[in-house]
Amino acid sequence: MMRTRPLKVALLGCGVVGSEVARIMTTHADDLTARIGAPVELAGVAVRRPDRVREGIDPALITTDATALVKRGDIDVVVEVIGGIEPARSLITTAFEHGASVVSANKALLAQDGATLHAAAGEHGKDLYYEAAVAGAIPLIRPLRESLAGDKINRVMGIVNGTTNFILDKMDSTGAGYQEALDEATALGYAEADPTADVEGFDAAAKAAILAGIAFHTRVRLDDVYREGMTEVTAADFASAKEMGCTIKLLAICERAADGASVTARVHPAMIPLSHPLASVRGAYNAVFVESDAAGQLMFYGPGAGGSPTASAVLGDLVAVCRNRIGGATGPGESAYAALPVSPMGDVVTRYHISLDVADKPGVLAQVATVFAEHGVSIDTVRQQGKDGEASLVVVTHRASDAALTGTVEALRKLDTVRGVASIMRVEGE
Repeated sequence: MMRTRPLKVALLGCGVVGSEVARIMTTHADDLTARIGAPVELAGVAVRRPDRVREGIDPALITTDATALVKRGDIDVVVEVIGGIEPARSLITTAFEHGASVVSANKALLAQDGATLHAAAGEHGKDLYYEAAVAGAIPLIRPLRESLAGDKINRVMGIVNGTTNFILDKMDSTGAGYQEALDEATALGYAEADPTADVEGFDAAAKAAILAGIAFHTRVRLDDVYREGMTEVTAADFASAKEMGCTIKLLAICERAADGASVTARVHPAMIPLSHPLASVRGAYNAVFVESDAAGQLMFYGPGAGGSPTASAVLGDLVAVCRNRIGGATGPGESAYAALPVSPMGDVVTRYHISLDVADKPGVLAQVATVFAEHGVSIDTVRQQGKDGEASLVVVTHRASDAALTGTVEALRKLDTVRGVASIMRVEGE
């Protein structure tokens, strides 16, 4: 039986994503009503600049008082797309206190203080959904916390930032340098005027924290995630990667230790074999590769940012939350029962590609190999080229801990025959 009283929705923020949410709510109103079992009504829109023209939105709905809007008491769902930590955190907790469930796209807040938000939602018996916080339109959070809830997830590895993937893909396909590729990304609207959050890995690190927490039933905060940006990746690195049959991606990697006793979460550039599914993810697209005991290997792929894709994820959550409201139930909350420790980056084991500038004379390779052996790092392959007294030495290791590799590099820098360490990059996906 169709419920006639509409479910009232408050929208916090009406920028690129918020305006698309409002548009879809209006243009797809009949379909949303049929899917939910009741009409949904946009009851108010909180903005910072009320004088801006917002096509398709009744000016009477616009307010600058977001707090008053979420305190109204007749609001069923608050959709938060303003981003940042405050006032978003206070508005969300206030919404719970006044009877509303929340749909959010706020990756930074969820990564930093998701436990507090989940606790507030649970205390008041309300929903907190946030599919749009990670990988845009790609259904990922719900499969992890619902579809795979009966499985044991061991690893989540993916490309979760479209800006960095566009830049690295352009460097790979055209031979462009980092700055040239960044300039093109900016001109096309893929990169912000200040791209720091993207290119230094902050955006991906927030998403990694959220994914690790869900996948491993453990609270993982942003501060727990190792982060390394991709501004130092060069055309020479791509040339080396191609010689190995690899490409370079900025990856978010969340994995369970082999003994199952701890987890790690990290973001950094890495070489991956061209045969790996993530290697073929081009342009500004995102993709996440999930490995679990029963389901095996799964990959989720699609547009990871932008107004319409992100709004699609927001609306999916809105439908789910509204259905729960009608049914008098709530969806899954935080699952952190495992409470596994998050290991430091030094414990992470992977392969490495190290490029050294060395003197071109006999005995150099033996000296370098001795340093690797003394630190317990096994060498897989070595390639040396040189002329006029100078040479480059490229070493690819077998799997070793980050701590062991760090010690090796420190020792290499002390050799008179090593002029410098040109680059160090991890090799993943094998």
